[in-house]
Amino acid sequence: MESTLYAFVEDFRGEGVDKVLDRVSAYGVGGVTIAAAYHEARDVTPHGATRLTVRRDGVHFLPPEDVFGGLRLVPPVQEGAEEGPLAEIRRACGERGLGLHGWTVFLHNSALGSANLDVTVQNCFGDRGSPADLCPSHPDARLYAVALARSVARQGVDSVVAESLHFGAFAHGYHHERSFVPLGPMDAFLFGLCFCRHCMRRAVDLGVNGEVAREECGRIVAGVLGGDPPAQGEVTRAALTAYAGPEVVAYARARSESVTSLVAEVSAAVTDGGSKLTFVDATGALKGHADGLPSAGLAAHDAWQIGVDVVALGDLVPSFAVPAYARDAARVADDVGAYQRSISKDRELRAVLRPGVPDSDSADRLAAKVRAARAAGAQAVDFHAYGLASLEVLDHIPTALA
Repeated sequence: MESTLYAFVEDFRGEGVDKVLDRVSAYGVGGVTIAAAYHEARDVTPHGATRLTVRRDGVHFLPPEDVFGGLRLVPPVQEGAEEGPLAEIRRACGERGLGLHGWTVFLHNSALGSANLDVTVQNCFGDRGSPADLCPSHPDARLYAVALARSVARQGVDSVVAESLHFGAFAHGYHHERSFVPLGPMDAFLFGLCFCRHCMRRAVDLGVNGEVAREECGRIVAGVLGGDPPAQGEVTRAALTAYAGPEVVAYARARSESVTSLVAEVSAAVTDGGSKLTFVDATGALKGHADGLPSAGLAAHDAWQIGVDVVALGDLVPSFAVPAYARDAARVADDVGAYQRSISKDRELRAVLRPGVPDSDSADRLAAKVRAARAAGAQAVDFHAYGLASLEVLDHIPTALA
């Protein structure tokens, strides 16, 4: 079964390219999915050169002038990018017969968003309160995404693994967030919808009254902020219709047109660059990230909440990646199976698993989830991520794959 191990350039820089790849080869995976363009974070890195690693927004290569020339948005450049770390890792992977895939974070970028707030999402009150989330409807954000895809494809990677190529979630709009007002899942969803003029125009073009949707969202969220009881229960179309009305649901669904059309442009740019696109739907990661206990709704069924139309994209992109962040192997199978039933049969389906806590507390549990993903239709299983897991946890991968 094909598999890769997600990793960071900082892992290779701190431990040495040969040392990391010797371990990767010993784990029995077929390649590395390297963070070519990433976002800011603070990570505990148990076997890194630094045990607490601070990451910045930006790319690990020099942005090509012929691709980004004349564009308003140009990615920040990571320290050491001029040394060509991706080229060195690609060469070393080739010598060992390992594949190399370019993990690319597209529209989650605090540096670009903070400097260009008008390209970020705008909520029902007119606030630009999520500076890390670039709006998929904004023309400049779309041009940036296409240029970034073309640039990563040029690095000679086997595929461009696209993360955050959709709308963001309200709870993940910045790196340090606080709310001491109780918001139910539906209230948070309404608070996170983008009503910028570009999103509004696309909704109108699709026959949706965006102004009515915006006013209704503002009324409901303002009421909760003012002391009304928050909504209970999961976000479903039926529940949202009863809570906020059909126009809000229609507006939320209309967002998928922005995402689908942008993914089509990005996929074409990647193909032109001699690579292929793997689209990562973050819904499973959002649902299970904190504790490995995702809520009842399957990720494929809830993907519309971030503008992902699984069926449309399943016909469009050659490869689909599903973060199956769950403790239970049966839940992994259910999530993977739901995607498998939604995408075209000739498309690649990859499951992304975390080999350690909070999802996996033993080699047996990890192995059970690999088997479950395979049985549910996944052609590949990837593991997230080399620098974030202890060496003891990473040693579970060979057993799980066997």
